[in-house]
Formats: sequence, structure tokens, C-alpha cells
Amino acid sequence: MAADLLSLTPVEVMHAAQLSYQKASVLLQSVSKAIAPPLTTALELWKQHSDSCLSTSLPALDKLLRGGLSCGAITEVTGPSGCGKTQLCLMLSVLATLPKKLGGLDSSVIYIDTESAFSAERLVEIAQCRFPECFSCKERVLQMAGRVHVFRELTCQDVLNRLERLEEDIISVGAGLLILDSVASVVRKEFDTTLPGNLMHRSNLLGHKATTLKYLAHQFNIPVVLTNQITTHVGPQGSVLSLEVDSGFVTAALGNTWSHCVNTRFIVQYVDEHQRQILIAKSPVAPFAVLNYTIQKQGICIDGNDSQETLYEGTDPGLQPIRVWTGFNLDTT
Repeated sequence: MAADLLSLTPVEVMHAAQLSYQKASVLLQSVSKAIAPPLTTALELWKQHSDSCLSTSLPALDKLLRGGLSCGAITEVTGPSGCGKTQLCLMLSVLATLPKKLGGLDSSVIYIDTESAFSAERLVEIAQCRFPECFSCKERVLQMAGRVHVFRELTCQDVLNRLERLEEDIISVGAGLLILDSVASVVRKEFDTTLPGNLMHRSNLLGHKATTLKYLAHQFNIPVVLTNQITTHVGPQGSVLSLEVDSGFVTAALGNTWSHCVNTRFIVQYVDEHQRQILIAKSPVAPFAVLNYTIQKQGICIDGNDSQETLYEGTDPGLQPIRVWTGFNLDTT
């Protein structure tokens, strides 16, 4: 192994390989150069970002993100049930299949569904309503739907096994977008963190998932989109704050450590019974911002003038409070 060789000194290599000191040093330098990651300039990274983004088809959001979702990075969408996380994933799936001249990636999509929430009917509805000129005929609709490859994985081990086999799948289907909806579902069902040892096992599992997803995003230079759930924040005295009182503190699930595994975090939350908000809680390129939206037949629709956005002071993305809808009352955190 190259790593084992590089752990040796030139003198040790000289004796082991029966080489002169000079040749042993040259050998170590050659191996080091061969396996070292290539140097990349800031100019190359800037060009790569501007040339490789997946537009969300929401001009106000794309403007804040400087083009859209970055390829080679992980974007997480977290929020309460019914706020449109899966709707956004379906919309992005349609967008990825569009020709590049229309802002798409002209690629296939791999969609890992852990909640049995994927709806082919809704996918087609979004496509036909959002891009009627593109999907006016049945043939194009069928072609689009045939490029979205859905894997239903309902246990932690199934998800891990799928992720570890995805390299071959991405290559074989020509995938330009990977979606995992949701990353929290199976983990929270299988790991009761109040039991001894479970928190450590869950952390190890999430770390493994994050490492694999980052590798796939970087290796194939594709955007990876995850959805996450919400959880109750534990107060400073150890008491769990209720979701149904004004003091309720609801935040993204999976903990603060997980929040640092994603490159960009969107939080979706309720404004009222019909209107919702999307917050850019974490991004390497965008400010902390809030955009109001509604869910229509064509998917997510930003309200009002697309060029307007409201800026707020941000906080730790792992502890960002989230508004939840409980019947007739809106709880803020």
C-alpha cells in the first residue's frame, strides 16, 4: 500500500528495497505526488461553481445561491411535515432532467425514498404544470419519468447498502442529481438514543452516511439533496420543551454535529395555514435569508416580487428555531 510506504523513512526504504539513499528519496517523492490530491486554485473553484449549478427555477433563491444548488456539495432541507420538503425534491427531480439550455442538467436522477413518500403522479403534475411547453406531449413526460430512478429503502442497513453501491448506479444511469428523502426517518425509528450505546452507534452511522454522500457528490460533481425532520430541543435544565406551548423550541433533527456535515441547509417552516417560509440557515455563498412561498400545482412558488428577500441575523444552523403548525395555533421557536 502507498500509505504504508510513505510511513517509512528514506533509510528504511533504502534497506527494504536495496536502493541507494538518493533513489529511495526519489521513490518516496514520486509515490507522494502520485497519490496526493491535485492542487486547485481559487479561480478554478470559482469557475466550477458558476458553471455547475442546478437551478431551482426560483429566481429569488437562485440569486441568493449565486446560480442554484452547487454541484459537488450536500444541500439539506429540514422542517416540519407538510411544509413541502418532498415537493421540493420532486421539483428538483424534474429540473435535473431538463435540457441544459432550459437550466437543467440533462441527466437522470437517483431518488432514495425512506418514507414511501415519493409520488409519480405528483412528479408528472409538477412537470406538466411548471413546464407546459416542455411536457406538452406524452412522449416527453414518459421520457422524463423514465430518468428518475427510485429506490425504496426502509431500514438503516438498506440505506447504507444502497449508498455503498451507488457509484455503479450513478455511472450506469448517468445520474446528475442524488436525493435522499429522508436522512432522518430510518435513523430515528431504529435508534432510541435514551438507551445506552445507541447515541454512539447512531453517530457512527450518520458519520458513515455523511462521508459516503460527500464522496459521491465530489467524485461525480453532482448536487446531493437530503431532507431532514424536526425534533424538540432540550432545555438547559434537562427538561424537554413542549411543541404546543409558546416556549416550545423546535429545531432540526440529528443534532448539531450532523448540521456541520452538510454544506447548505434550508429550513422550511409555517407562516400560517397556507403560507410557508424557506430560510437559508447555512450556506458558503448566501447570506441568512428568508423567502415566503406557497405550494401550488406547479410545486414551490415564491410569493410576491422574486427579487425581494428578507434578511435576518442568523444563528448556529444546528440550533436554528423552526415554526411548526399545530391546528389553529402557530408555534414559533
